[in-house]
Amino acid sequence: MSYARTVEGVDPARVVLWGTSFAGGHVIRTAADDPRIAAAIAQCPFTDGIASAAALDPVASLRMAPRVVRDLVAALRDRPPVRVPAYGDPGEVALMTAPDVAPGVRALIASAGIEEPPHHVPARIALEIPRYRPGRRAKDVRCPILFCVCDRDTVAPARATLRHARRAPQAEIRRYDHGHFTIYSGDAFEEVVADQLAFLAAKVPLGN
Repeated sequence: MSYARTVEGVDPARVVLWGTSFAGGHVIRTAADDPRIAAAIAQCPFTDGIASAAALDPVASLRMAPRVVRDLVAALRDRPPVRVPAYGDPGEVALMTAPDVAPGVRALIASAGIEEPPHHVPARIALEIPRYRPGRRAKDVRCPILFCVCDRDTVAPARATLRHARRAPQAEIRRYDHGHFTIYSGDAFEEVVADQLAFLAAKVPLGN
């Protein structure tokens, strides 16, 4: 943010944050820490690691445990990490295995016209997810902030997100009958973008 404010043509008093999914959580924390932010948009944000962890398949989590232990040992011995897929199909050992995750990610990759990129991460990250709860900082966000919440979100459960979002003093909340990945394409995408543009026009109008 400090760099963005130095760019020629950028009004340092009108910097807006936008983030989706995990980055949506980062937006909340950043806006809470930086009172100069003019406005923020958090789309299907990851707000509560405990809620997200509770939504995981318990059997898959148990199958992940040995790899997490091996990865922690590897870190202590300064060896290469033991990696697991960030996403996979139900029943596979991966961080995210809800039925809509792998098809959703692959559909986005296909729409971009690229091959599926590497998506393996150190297994120890599974221990960090429950500890990351950026939604708790929503109460400290003083700028206008728009929360775009997917009611059928399997990655960032809507119930937890709504609980945190309602604590932001200038929160606006829009809800969509979609999942975590369907918001990125088609009519759902057009709907959420229209809401975000309307929010920006009202809170950070171009004429000012």
